[in-house]
Amino acid sequence: MKKTYAILLFSVVSFSASAAGNISKGKVLAEKYNCATCHGKDYGTPIDPSYPKLAGQHRDYLEHALTAYKRGDAPNGRNNAIMTGQVKPLTNQDIKDLAAYFHSLPTTLVTHR
Repeated sequence: MKKTYAILLFSVVSFSASAAGNISKGKVLAEKYNCATCHGKDYGTPIDPSYPKLAGQHRDYLEHALTAYKRGDAPNGRNNAIMTGQVKPLTNQDIKDLAAYFHSLPTTLVTHR
């Protein structure tokens, strides 16, 4: 019984960790896809004011936005040639990992009043 309980507990912990995203994997992905080129070296100082600040942004918003860029012109998608090209190769888990990483960073965004 203890063994079954331990396996069940480990499964739940593993599932919740992957559901939330892995910060260290997200950091590797952000570097691999050169997100800092447009969003700034700290991901909070983009090179153009129309580009979003990613550092400290809400995880669910980031997941939603990246998924929408991946859809492209499809219904509920976002049409931006650069971002669509960047996110096409990403898996759903990659998107969760990136969102977890950006969410974990220090921010200048107002997160509460």
